[in-house]
Amino acid sequence: MKYALYLKEKVIETIINIYDTKPELKLVQVQHTRKDFVGDYTLVTFPLLRYSKKSPEQTAEELGKYLTEHIDEITGFNVIKGFLNLELSQDYWLNKLNEAWDDEYFGIRLPNKESKTILVEYSSPNTNKPLHLGHIRNNLIGYSISKILEANNKNVIKTNIVNDRGIHICKSMLAWQKWGNNETPKSTGLKGDFLVGKYYIKFDQEYKKEISKLISQGKNKKEAEQDAPLIKEAREMLKKWEEADKKVISLWQKMNNWVYEGFDITYEKLGVDFDKIYYESDTYKLGKSIIMDGLKNGKLIIKKDGSIWADLTEKGLDEKILLRSDGTSVYMTQDIGTAYIRYKDFKFDEHIYVVGNEQDYHFQVLKIILQELGYPWARCIHHLSYGMVELPEGKMKSREGTVVDADDLIENMLTTAKNISEELGKLDGLSDKEIDKTINIIALGALKYFLLKIDPKKNMVFNPKESIDFSGNTGPFIQYTYARIQSLARKGKSKKIEAVNINEKNLKLDLKEIQLLKTIYHFTNMVKEAGETHNPAVVANYVYELVKEFNQFYHDFNILKEEDMDLRKFRLKLSIMTGRVIKQAMALLGIDVPEKM
Repeated sequence: MKYALYLKEKVIETIINIYDTKPELKLVQVQHTRKDFVGDYTLVTFPLLRYSKKSPEQTAEELGKYLTEHIDEITGFNVIKGFLNLELSQDYWLNKLNEAWDDEYFGIRLPNKESKTILVEYSSPNTNKPLHLGHIRNNLIGYSISKILEANNKNVIKTNIVNDRGIHICKSMLAWQKWGNNETPKSTGLKGDFLVGKYYIKFDQEYKKEISKLISQGKNKKEAEQDAPLIKEAREMLKKWEEADKKVISLWQKMNNWVYEGFDITYEKLGVDFDKIYYESDTYKLGKSIIMDGLKNGKLIIKKDGSIWADLTEKGLDEKILLRSDGTSVYMTQDIGTAYIRYKDFKFDEHIYVVGNEQDYHFQVLKIILQELGYPWARCIHHLSYGMVELPEGKMKSREGTVVDADDLIENMLTTAKNISEELGKLDGLSDKEIDKTINIIALGALKYFLLKIDPKKNMVFNPKESIDFSGNTGPFIQYTYARIQSLARKGKSKKIEAVNINEKNLKLDLKEIQLLKTIYHFTNMVKEAGETHNPAVVANYVYELVKEFNQFYHDFNILKEEDMDLRKFRLKLSIMTGRVIKQAMALLGIDVPEKM
């Protein structure tokens, strides 16, 4: 956008010279020309009519003529309903290509000592079940946003809060105690998170049986859910856990360790990581302490049963429970404690929670409560609310065992990627080692791209087969284009065609070549926009547009067979630069690209 600012200054000079008055900077609106119009930058003339005292079209014509005569790189203009579209010269775009070529970090602004610190929390799993498809979207959004913010000169701390305590954990523990027969991951051959998840489902099955029995005896549904023996035992186990009962703590530690080992395997498969992992079992006590202080200071209220609440009615919300009557904590308790300790650890400038949109109200309340408790940094909290992801078969339910586990989905993606790639001959000529590596890159790329190309705010349906398609807006299509460019570069090298020492004065570029140049240049703007909007889909859809432009260019023009030596070198240079941007953009999405396919 540097040139846009330069143009604004020139427009102000022009208005002073033509209309003898200086306009307000905010009224000079310069933006990139829409793709369906001819031009590079567009000036909106309507706010400037107060200075010209003429029609929008007349004003645009006068400004366009003056700017074309006085700025060398502006070679032409056109006017459409008061919008002045300015066209820049070939030399301007060639200079931009050369600048990008010489910049190892083109489009990226790396963090430095002055960078703001942003914490990004994602994953946030419960230790009562494996990671599933919903967790995959969460992890991929969180990881990609972290990479995008780093590329926008931010010091990013990737954090995870493991929900390793609470009634849901006790349900798995109790079910294993009752029906587990001392099974372990080693004795069953199951990943630890799968084994523990199995008993979470078992609890729900047996709990429903008890509810049905109580209802048949005359209780209503709500009474039956409260009075079922299993849920009472689970609540008692939670109470014992918070009282540090040795047997309960020992079982909890054993089963959680099984789960952590399972999670680590899944995170490695997904290619995501964390700089700092927090555990609810460590932070909930701090949250309870902060809540008790808030009660003493008159910020919170206590009810007759001893439960502690935040009264948010004056804020247009309702009352929010923070501690139950038996003294046990709720999610809000640990979130208060976790936020406090994170600020103490990192003094963040912004804290982004990547959490599904069903928790919108929770994070609205968390921010308000922290502010009411006197923490000024609470204003830095931001909830990156994302929509739900489903399969074509419909919604998933973990308690009923109808979720698609992350590991199973990844294995399915690998199998599908292998079958489709073999059918299309994409693996021909590769060694066994290269085939395994390429299949993994294609499968994970397909999964990640499909989930990230949709705006995080939107609900979506993930179709594994649709995602592995070598045409259309998919990861494999983009990866294949990158591999094609690398093949082109290798052939150029073998023919000793170097993408340097080009006599650019002799070049006569086609509009499609210039359009590809422009698309490469706009990478910088896309990275900035993605960072400002916290939206990986901006990068995903940009790289798809870039790939489409390149494939059109590749189809329409000779590259290595071009007779004109300078044009041949230029086209190779343009191709290699496209590949560099594809790789950089895909890296921001956490996606690898293959050198061969």
